[in-house]
Amino acid sequence: MTSVVLADDEALVRDGLATLLKGRGVEVIAVAENGRQAVDATRKYRPDVLVMDVRMPLMDGISALRELAQSGDSTPVLILTTYDLDQYVYAALKAGASGFALKSSPIDWLVEAISIVASGEALLAPELTRRLIAEYVAGPPPTQPESIPLPQLTAREREVLILIARGRSNEQIGQELTVSQATVKTHVNRILGKLFVSSRAQAIVLAYESGLVRPKY
Repeated sequence: MTSVVLADDEALVRDGLATLLKGRGVEVIAVAENGRQAVDATRKYRPDVLVMDVRMPLMDGISALRELAQSGDSTPVLILTTYDLDQYVYAALKAGASGFALKSSPIDWLVEAISIVASGEALLAPELTRRLIAEYVAGPPPTQPESIPLPQLTAREREVLILIARGRSNEQIGQELTVSQATVKTHVNRILGKLFVSSRAQAIVLAYESGLVRPKY
């Protein structure tokens, strides 16, 4: 059973989501009404996933993410909000979020999203992905390969990073490159370490920002 800490400043939303998630087999081990409580509960209970709103009092979701990341906490974070404004998505991913979903998403999709994030994959709500990349992540194309600031990656690691940025799962990457999932996981861990990022989502942002991957419209 996947365990979560659920953070939202609106009691009705928070309690309603907790009830729905429990009904789908997700263990809600703690709830929080602001970012400060979310950070404290995550450190205390060590959930599989922190499900957190962006706009909250005392400490917002982005600040909570940054504090957890800076302290070395590796708990996957799924940002859940009513706001589909791209700047929040981008800021959340840059701060270390593993995924981003809207509160309007069906509960079964949210449960699946929690499971995906808990497994170490990156996830974005489909309606946000194209605009996020197009408007906030994609920079000007590099003039030559040497301008890509990722020289520390091997050729194979670049291949894996490109596939990650294209939304492939470990299983799909393994099938495409004809290697085992264990080998893919090893490459992913090395990529995260070399890029000094804590999540696949952050690696995806860096892949687009660097120009290694260009959006497909």
